[in-house]
Amino acid sequence: MVKVYITIFRAIPLLLLLMLIWNGLPQIHPIFRESWFSPFLGALIAIAISEAAYQVEINRSALIALHDGQSDAGKALGLNGWQIFFLIKFPQAVRIALPPTVNEFITILKATSLATIISLRELMTTAQLAVAFSYRYAEYYSAALIYYVVMVMALMALQTVLEKRMAWISK
Repeated sequence: MVKVYITIFRAIPLLLLLMLIWNGLPQIHPIFRESWFSPFLGALIAIAISEAAYQVEINRSALIALHDGQSDAGKALGLNGWQIFFLIKFPQAVRIALPPTVNEFITILKATSLATIISLRELMTTAQLAVAFSYRYAEYYSAALIYYVVMVMALMALQTVLEKRMAWISK
């Protein structure tokens, strides 16, 4: 079942998924026609569903990258399956999965600009509206560019800090 989920949601473009969630869910069930179902919530659901499929693959590959000897060593120490996972495998898998996970967060950050299609007012929509009123393309798009670069740099700095904290040998 998980493989089907991963296959389907990695195959659907995020733009299509946004439109299906925002426009399709209200046709399927009347509860999604209520005022609580906002463009923000629709975007959140679509991006979460899409990116979860990628994150599952990142985590799976991180766990597969660990040598089977790690489990054997845990068994030799008398640890049970949960202890082996949480005390031995999980900390090592987190170190392996951290760079691609931060990369996915960066992708999510940039993918929020697609939510313009469902009327979510985010950074790019704000820049486009300002351009529509002032015709100052360079200024507003450069400002949006700077905001995106600063946000991505902040995520990359966080990644560096986390990688240093999880390093085997302090540098």
